[in-house]
Amino acid sequence: MIGFFIALISGTLMSVQGVFNTEVTKQSSVWVSASWVQFSALLTCLAIWAIFDRTSLLMIGKVSPRYMLLGGIFGAFITYTVIQSMSALGPAKATMLIVIAQLTVSWLIELFSLFGVDKGNFSWRKLMGLLIAVVGVILFEWES
Repeated sequence: MIGFFIALISGTLMSVQGVFNTEVTKQSSVWVSASWVQFSALLTCLAIWAIFDRTSLLMIGKVSPRYMLLGGIFGAFITYTVIQSMSALGPAKATMLIVIAQLTVSWLIELFSLFGVDKGNFSWRKLMGLLIAVVGVILFEWES
């Protein structure tokens, strides 16, 4: 149950962050905004690590496979694409499309057991759920 609430908090924070970042971008530039996001995230992570964790930072060198270390690079482009999509589409439409993309790609990662994730089984019910989500986006955006 805790995972459910953490996921709701995550989605909430992502939406609010996207709006904030878009406003910062309007007053600076997209790469200045994205740099600030990543820099402030680094400072926050280091502060929380110093208070609560203290695992050796050198442990990062033992991560295997090495491509798993690309998350920060993805993070920079995630920040950029969220800012750009929210600016172009507005927060609601952008967030809906982002969530649909996340759900689709995450399910494919499970189905094909990519990146070391345990293999999931194909389910018509999950496919229908994904299609219903897509229909929900269409209904949300439908103007009569």
